[in-house]
Amino acid sequence: MDAKELAETYGEKIGVKHITGLAALLHDLGKYTGAFRNYILEAVNHPDLPPKRGSVDHSTAGGKLLFEMFHPSAKANPYKALLAEIVGNAIISHHSYLQDFISPELELKYLNRVQNKKIEEFETAKANFFERVMDQSSFMNYVNQAEEELKQFIIQDPSKPLAHKLMFLTKYIFSALIDADRTNTRLFEENMPHGKTDNIKELFSLYYERLISVIKEFQKKPTAKTSINLLRSEMSEQCDVFADKPSGIYTLSIPTGGGKTLASLRYALKHAKLYGKKRIIYVVPYTTIIEQNAGEVRKILQDEVNILEHHSNVVEDSDENDELQDGIMSVKQRLKLAKDNWEVPVIFTTMVQFLNVFYAKGSRNIRRLHNMSEAVLIFDEVQKVPVSCVSLFNEALNFLKTYCHSSILLCTATQPALDFVEHKLQLKPDVEIVRNLDKVIEAFKRVEIIDRATDETFNTEKLTGFIKGKIQKTSSVLVILNTKGVVKKLYEQLKASGNETKIFHLSTSMCAAHRNQILKNIRTCLGNGEKIICVSTQLIEAGVDVSFDCVIRSLAGLDSIAQAAGRCNRHGEKKMGYVYVIDHKEENLDRLPEIKKGKDISQKILTDLKNDPGCYDGNILSTKAMEKYFKEFYREFDSDLDYFIPSLEKNMMEMLTKDPNHYSYAVAYYKNKKKKFPLFLSSSFYTAAENFHVIDDKTTSVIVPFHEGKDVIAELTSLTSNATIEDLGKLMKKAQQFTINLYSQELKDLEKNGGIVSLFDGKILALKEGAYDEEFGLNIANDSQLGFLAF
Repeated sequence: MDAKELAETYGEKIGVKHITGLAALLHDLGKYTGAFRNYILEAVNHPDLPPKRGSVDHSTAGGKLLFEMFHPSAKANPYKALLAEIVGNAIISHHSYLQDFISPELELKYLNRVQNKKIEEFETAKANFFERVMDQSSFMNYVNQAEEELKQFIIQDPSKPLAHKLMFLTKYIFSALIDADRTNTRLFEENMPHGKTDNIKELFSLYYERLISVIKEFQKKPTAKTSINLLRSEMSEQCDVFADKPSGIYTLSIPTGGGKTLASLRYALKHAKLYGKKRIIYVVPYTTIIEQNAGEVRKILQDEVNILEHHSNVVEDSDENDELQDGIMSVKQRLKLAKDNWEVPVIFTTMVQFLNVFYAKGSRNIRRLHNMSEAVLIFDEVQKVPVSCVSLFNEALNFLKTYCHSSILLCTATQPALDFVEHKLQLKPDVEIVRNLDKVIEAFKRVEIIDRATDETFNTEKLTGFIKGKIQKTSSVLVILNTKGVVKKLYEQLKASGNETKIFHLSTSMCAAHRNQILKNIRTCLGNGEKIICVSTQLIEAGVDVSFDCVIRSLAGLDSIAQAAGRCNRHGEKKMGYVYVIDHKEENLDRLPEIKKGKDISQKILTDLKNDPGCYDGNILSTKAMEKYFKEFYREFDSDLDYFIPSLEKNMMEMLTKDPNHYSYAVAYYKNKKKKFPLFLSSSFYTAAENFHVIDDKTTSVIVPFHEGKDVIAELTSLTSNATIEDLGKLMKKAQQFTINLYSQELKDLEKNGGIVSLFDGKILALKEGAYDEEFGLNIANDSQLGFLAF
């Protein structure tokens, strides 16, 4: 199967088979020349002194052909002109990222490439294409079919403007082309056929049978008849029945401890087998949750092969020309091909990775976009969508629902008001799966929230005394604070206080494998009834299955307080557990505006409850309180919801979705140049992606020398250019559990202190052993002398 056939299969999923096929058909048009033939011969004959990579431009020709044939006749046939822009941009960009139709400097970068750039032997390339690949009559017939697909695509969802719809279509076409090109190259390199023999429908049916078998076995146990387990079973049944409904965007508001993971899996498997979905994608807020959830699902489904845990992009990507020189493929190029494209049936990934697929720069992310079509996507703890990305998130989901035939489940005990903002999530009435939700929340109440934040503040010393007092009266205490600095300070003070209680520390400065080892120890201690204290950042809140007798939570957003409460008396071991909300005055939240504002709003709600205990149904975690919280929260950040880029004084929604008549850059072009903007589309794809970072301070993934991480680093160090793409892919997946993300300043400090190892010309980074230790993980000073604990 060649690149065109692959691209057609990707496009067929959303009814644009010939549009994606057209992109693949023409993407290498520039190779049909004597200049490119000589370029390849030079590369093969002189591997030690190859020609400069990209010195022969082969990616522009296909876009230029479309523009010359169809854009001048825009008045006669605007659809073919639109095709020229959409497909042409994907073609000229397939070794980097989609080009701006107009840039902040008012440059028409797409137009300059396809109209003004002189291509050596362009006429020769065209002649060879029509003679050897597809004759002109067949080509025109193929373009006409693509045109019909474009017309049908456009008439869907009349609520969205044309530019908005075509922005997502362009990204989809680009995704299909990139993946078809990379996959075709990988299969050629490994001399493998593409034949996919797995029957996904049969596989999902088998998975569903295995899940139901597990559920039936549990129902035979005596504990299955407790009121809580009966309620869990009822909600699981509701998910099963709801799966019969057509695909859409639905909410699953099961309270913490209500069996959300298995209930959502039950919905996903049944819906997938009924409606022919190709994959199930779990999206979680933090990498911490991936291993636990994936492990649980893997055990139930009894499959070690078809479940992917995608933690982070270990390999640094860039916009450099990544043209593959036949015969001299480097390790860096093999690494690019080895990156996973989400082709497996079940995937666990993070919110960062999901948003990167749609909006981040480079080809590594967007390659996966087409594989989100015909899928079931389950968003766990959906309230953790970063505020700046709310509009981008909503529009991505609307696209997946409307055009990509995907079904979406928003899972959380604290549903955010995503249909309250300007760029709303397209929710129909009756989207909630759980019936009688308020009664369910009341039935699952296992903790009392005790307000210690309204009338007093705590410092580390006072908090240490408070914790020591609580541990004398109970077996286990979990303390969750808002910043890594105060977590570390409290942990050190508790350790120095002479307390014989076991004390654990958790933060994102530790790699996933390290955190999992500590959580395993914590669960063992909890199971044995040992006295323990755990001090953690908020990473422990979402989806980590631990249950403490007492939880102390530093004041933050109401959703965070609810999640913290879910780590207390989680399984109803006691009649009631206690969660103390405190105000820690040593936390510096100036660089954490979302936490700071969430804290302020929660403080107001706590004050309301103190003044009137009956408001919000007398429960700070009620649906009324949550609705009040999220509406207030989004109102406070109203100007930030569309991903505002300060350096450009623009938001991404405008840069990507406005047509030339309303987009300020296009309007400015008209005023400055005194002539009409010459294109139908005006999206600033490249500039928007270049400025997009889910986390404000761009982070870099590095591999750490924790346990097997040392072996991973050693293997990567010893790799040669002969390494197979398959071996590289396996090593990259293994490396994910041994990575942490460094902020730019942390990376600079580590480089200054000699704590960084650079592999493959900086494409992969690793920490030296002195830059990582057993208690705190990252050691920026690079002076760790501690050996790792023998867990």
